[in-house]
Amino acid sequence: MSPATIGFLGTGLMGAPMARHLCRAGHAVRVWNRTSGKAAALAAEGARIAGDPREAARGADAVICMVSSGPVSDEVLLGPEGALAAMRPGSVLAVMSSIPVGTARRQAEIAAASGVGYVDAPVSGGEAGAVAGALAIMAGGSPEAFAQLRPILAAMGRPTHVGPAGSGQLAKLANQAIVASTLVTVAEAITFVARGGADPAKVREALLGGFADSTILRQHAPRMIERNFTPGGPAKYQLKDTGTALAHAAALGLTLPVLSLVDRLFADLIESGDGDLDHSAIIRTLWRRNDPAAGPAPQAHAASAAS
Repeated sequence: MSPATIGFLGTGLMGAPMARHLCRAGHAVRVWNRTSGKAAALAAEGARIAGDPREAARGADAVICMVSSGPVSDEVLLGPEGALAAMRPGSVLAVMSSIPVGTARRQAEIAAASGVGYVDAPVSGGEAGAVAGALAIMAGGSPEAFAQLRPILAAMGRPTHVGPAGSGQLAKLANQAIVASTLVTVAEAITFVARGGADPAKVREALLGGFADSTILRQHAPRMIERNFTPGGPAKYQLKDTGTALAHAAALGLTLPVLSLVDRLFADLIESGDGDLDHSAIIRTLWRRNDPAAGPAPQAHAASAAS
């Protein structure tokens, strides 16, 4: 693919390395972030810093939105300084934020009315995946819009087209349900073996390669064992996603009993003041329930994450 002009909105923990990969792939990237200093750091990669979302989007072949939530994406795309009004017909918008399915479908309709293609393309892989350019990208939208975006998305990870607009967000909610539930299960297992007298680190090592193996066991069990909760994926965003998944399930007439319990456990974590810690800090909720003296006080890593 020839180099494209790309507007990139949202250069936080995930967005900054994603935009960096686009710059390194040879694209002309204009970046914007509400906290301008986070965008300014990308100038060294050749990115141009935009003063507002419209400036980033004006004349671009593609605009990528990577902000924190559905309401924020609506503001950045459709608000008074929103990017969509500056996009030219025939260009394409990729919303890579995790937002409600209904929000993605509504944004797609608004984009279509302006002649702009739309793909909802949330990601999985966390900060490590963003830095490595190895994100799993779940894309919903028309085949034509996806084809237009695919070479751009491929600079950031592995894009897969999963259906019409909104389907990417639906896939991401399924992903988040699996992640959240597995985090809780791994936290329970570590708590269980530690109370029983085994070495949790050695038990984890023994389980690798078996049916209990998972990315969570490999990447997050060590965090739990070491009490290192410096955020890669803050717990408050995990709760946002489980809540969104449950709301959409209810709209479909579904009851998801495991996810409902997991959501309550993450709500307890946030209510205890740990929302800015990594989502692996869910083990702190188990400490509180089983041995109040074992875990509520912030550990060294947890304290630095919350500051």
